[in-house]
Amino acid sequence: MSRILMVNRFYHPDLGPTARLMTDLAEHLAERGAKVTVIASRMRYDRPETRLPEAETRRGVRIRRIATTRNGRRRLAGRAVDDASFYLSAFLAMLAELRPGDTLVAKTDPPLLCVPAALAARLRGARLLTWNQDLFPETAAALGIRWAGGRLGNLLRRLRNHALRKAGCNIVLSPAMARHLLAEGIPEERIEILYNWPDPAIRSVAAAANPLRRRLGFGEECVIGYSGNFGRAHLAEQVIRLVRDSAGLAGLRWLFVGGGSGMERLRAEVERRRLAHVTFLPYQPRERLAESLSVPDLHLVSQDPACEGLLVPSKLYGVMAAGRPVLFLGSSASEIARDIRRWEIGFTLDVDRPEGWRGALEAILRDPRPLACMGERAHRICRERFACARALERWSHLLFARELRARPEAELVA
Repeated sequence: MSRILMVNRFYHPDLGPTARLMTDLAEHLAERGAKVTVIASRMRYDRPETRLPEAETRRGVRIRRIATTRNGRRRLAGRAVDDASFYLSAFLAMLAELRPGDTLVAKTDPPLLCVPAALAARLRGARLLTWNQDLFPETAAALGIRWAGGRLGNLLRRLRNHALRKAGCNIVLSPAMARHLLAEGIPEERIEILYNWPDPAIRSVAAAANPLRRRLGFGEECVIGYSGNFGRAHLAEQVIRLVRDSAGLAGLRWLFVGGGSGMERLRAEVERRRLAHVTFLPYQPRERLAESLSVPDLHLVSQDPACEGLLVPSKLYGVMAAGRPVLFLGSSASEIARDIRRWEIGFTLDVDRPEGWRGALEAILRDPRPLACMGERAHRICRERFACARALERWSHLLFARELRARPEAELVA
């Protein structure tokens, strides 16, 4: 029986995307007969005060939760201490759990988790797969964190690259991420593109049948939504400007669901300006995601152009699964913008041309009829390309193969 050890800071019952994705994969592998153990923290991303049990078994997956500091995510110094404590506790747990021939799957929360994972795998004779949700320290440097672009950042990047070269396989989320690692000297045969996937419970719920939309009092208005984490990479200042500039447009509502530093700043601006066309909700439980994501007629997805090739907004897959079109705010030359145009599933707002944003929204409001067709196309493409079952089967093929060699259903690095 295959033994697989998976490591990430968050796991079920956490609601964050990294936790959900690892939960889906771990439980799928356990169903396929693997002996799966997960190492995670005792915290939840959405409720850091929560203390989860140290050990439990859920759906065939053994969960081992390790002790870490709990400074939270508001201050960089506190986050750095939390990261360091997780590295140490996770490294000791990996050493205790791994046996020769085991497979270790390490995600990227906290960043650079691949470094202690590579050392533990080497010491115990296990094979390592890294699952790269983003690329650090490049993302931090792109977002203006000065030290990440200096000598310390260069040192951390070299440590990460060394770990990735030692891994049997490095999973990335897009061709642009693959190209970035190739440029860093990671061998092509050790890079695999496996896309993330939406929660399989997400489906399209018609407005007339959606109890959440009725409860919110949204009638015939056109609702633009934002769902999930609103953090450093999501253009907080530009989104705030977009919302502010849209005040007074008849028939337009904004719905923001989730959390993050950007959400707090937006809420403060809405309260200060008394903007009546904006509604906020906290993170929604998994069983209500279909209703939540189906409330908007159009979903905003934003990404700092500096982060192109360094991460992929996971909220995009949920939006498409809910059968809703995308309003993308970012670079018009990005992979996401190109896909939206190619698939005809939404609109793009060029981050460098804010003078055109209000006019674009006015055009959507004047003729919202194309939204339904765009949403249907988004749902179909998501089912064909990013379905959960398809993604998990590709993971199974990779993990249960005797060797990490030629790619299943190979996707060329464009």
